[in-house]
Amino acid sequence: MKKFALAPIALALAITGCVSTEKEQKNITNSAISMSRVDHVAAAKLALSNPFANAYNTPHEIPDFAKIKPSHYLPAFKAGIAAHQLEVAAIVNNPQAPTFSNTIEAIEFSGNLITRVSNVFYNLTSAETNDELKAIAKKVSPLLSAHSDDISLNAHLFSRIKSVYAQKDQLSLTPSQQKLLTDTYIGFVRSGANLNASEKDQIRQLNAELAKLTLLFGDNLLAETNSFEVVIRNKNDLAGLSASVIDAAAATATARGHDGQWVFTTHRPSVTPFLTYADNRELRKQLYLGYTNRANNNNEFDNKETLAKIASLRVKRANLMGYESHAHFVLEERVAKTPQKVYELLNNIWPTALEKAKKEVADMQNLVDQEGGKFKIAAWDYAYYAEKIRKARYDLDEEQTRPYFALESTLQGVFYTANKLYGITVKERTDLPTYHEDVRTFEIYEADGTYIGLFLTDHYVRPGKRGGAWMNSYRKQYNMDGKDSTPIIVNVLNYPRPTATEPTLLTFDQASTLFHEFGHAVHGLLSQGTYRSQTGTAVPRDFVEFPSQVMENWMLQPEVLAVFAKHYKTGKVIPQELVDKIQAASKFNQGFATTEYMAATLLDLNWHSLTDSKIRDTAKFEQDALEKLGLIDEISPRYRSTYFAHIFSGGYSAGYYSYIWSDVFGADAFAAFEENGIFDQKTAKAFRDNILSQGGSDDALKLYRQFRGRDANIEPLLKSRGLTD
Repeated sequence: MKKFALAPIALALAITGCVSTEKEQKNITNSAISMSRVDHVAAAKLALSNPFANAYNTPHEIPDFAKIKPSHYLPAFKAGIAAHQLEVAAIVNNPQAPTFSNTIEAIEFSGNLITRVSNVFYNLTSAETNDELKAIAKKVSPLLSAHSDDISLNAHLFSRIKSVYAQKDQLSLTPSQQKLLTDTYIGFVRSGANLNASEKDQIRQLNAELAKLTLLFGDNLLAETNSFEVVIRNKNDLAGLSASVIDAAAATATARGHDGQWVFTTHRPSVTPFLTYADNRELRKQLYLGYTNRANNNNEFDNKETLAKIASLRVKRANLMGYESHAHFVLEERVAKTPQKVYELLNNIWPTALEKAKKEVADMQNLVDQEGGKFKIAAWDYAYYAEKIRKARYDLDEEQTRPYFALESTLQGVFYTANKLYGITVKERTDLPTYHEDVRTFEIYEADGTYIGLFLTDHYVRPGKRGGAWMNSYRKQYNMDGKDSTPIIVNVLNYPRPTATEPTLLTFDQASTLFHEFGHAVHGLLSQGTYRSQTGTAVPRDFVEFPSQVMENWMLQPEVLAVFAKHYKTGKVIPQELVDKIQAASKFNQGFATTEYMAATLLDLNWHSLTDSKIRDTAKFEQDALEKLGLIDEISPRYRSTYFAHIFSGGYSAGYYSYIWSDVFGADAFAAFEENGIFDQKTAKAFRDNILSQGGSDDALKLYRQFRGRDANIEPLLKSRGLTD
């Protein structure tokens, strides 16, 4: 590496306000040392007087959350940007000819301080945000967007990358190195490196505006979700609800200043049981409309104009890059490759699912008529009457199952499954730093005692947490300069809190989600790659849900149920009769489940298959799209446009189809375990070695073929969803 004086770093840090005294600046300026890519970052950290400056000095280097204050983030981001700029300058100005090591790997291993700060900041803005963090995010977002553009649009840097890429067939590279080289080159091209100066300026402007708008979309949605509530004052209006749901509503009421009453919100743990069990139809309607009209109320948090602008700007950017639409641009890098391939899969399933959903509605209407109801089934009736039919048809009341799915025992069932499959063991630590009292930390070990990584759980709903369930990392596994970085993985969910009389009791779907998210976690924990951009869940978006969907399948296996599905009061294992009922009912209502999901998927594709940048009327666009699909009035898309965070503030734009695309792999992969034994060690090892440990180090389809011996078949998916005879 070329030698650098530290004066530029002192200047950069002085500009960002990160060097606290004139003496410090002088000391740094008067020093001159040989700098490696790591030394640049180390120097930046040394001058940064906050917790991000050096190693956290905690077990496993978990972030020292107690010491990290909001005031630390912006200076740390600015210092990280300054340090990264110098690292890039070192690559560009290297007098040696471009090589894989001094260019491609140098880029890959740069930007560590930014990554270090981002991993903490963006995890917290999702799981434990507040007004101060939101304000910081608005300042940081354009800085990072501009910095990213500065790198990806750097002509001199791209020239070195092209030089190495031109030699790719002559270089003796491993598969992961070949992929890193190709991905780096293509990534720069897709970021606009081949554009002229004027076009690059346009890309910068579009990226900056999109960064602001996607942030605004998420903030608006969180505000709307937290603000809406249905306050119940008459206990008779709680008819149909279980004691645990009522107790949770009372606790929510107290927390919101409505002592002695009951409050239901648009958070999933609240709205779902109410719509499923509450007898009061008018209140079901009120809560349903509150949920489905989030950020669609013509107030300060309305998202209609925001998302229409996002869709428009994405078209402009795609067109500028030479693509027909944003969907064409996105899917080029996915397993699906083209929108046409996605539509082929969806069109194979949609007619059957919709027809099945119509039959489900007809059954519900017959029940309403038999009961003397003088109304037509509406969307806010669907869950309520579906549950009635399920109970009658399968003699299964979901409330019968809750006592067997206590959160703690279900978590132990997850750990048991992972141990049986991969030999990993778990040790809880109660002395490690956490960002909230709800968070628990676990050390994960191999069967031989080798430490793997840290696993964090954050299970309970609260106002500072966005809705849904997800996995993320505070540090990914990777290997830089021969030093292995162990992963720190977190699962974040939104379960109801335990009450004064009961632990958190999960529905079947909630328990299944716990297994699902841990499937993502083991994808991150069992990673064994070299490059951070390839490890863990760094795989194509339409492949990333596959390991988690496989994991769900073990939940209902008798051997697993016998371990964890025990009544929280009596300790008795869930009766086989009840298990049989659950399994028999597992394919019930799949018309609705598949149709509401696919309606959202197709809505996503409609927004992102636009070929011109005209600003659309959001309400009309959505209505027209759903009418074209033939979606029945009794079903809404799983996400309507104004609260479709996956695609307008998350990473799933033109990619929400990924769940069902991944499920093709998931169902086919679990079929291998069914064929060989659900805990067959040879199959489990093949899955770990070819899928979980590999991350995105090679082509996804190639990795799947190495595991399965062939491409995935769609038949197991259709069978698992009850969509075939």
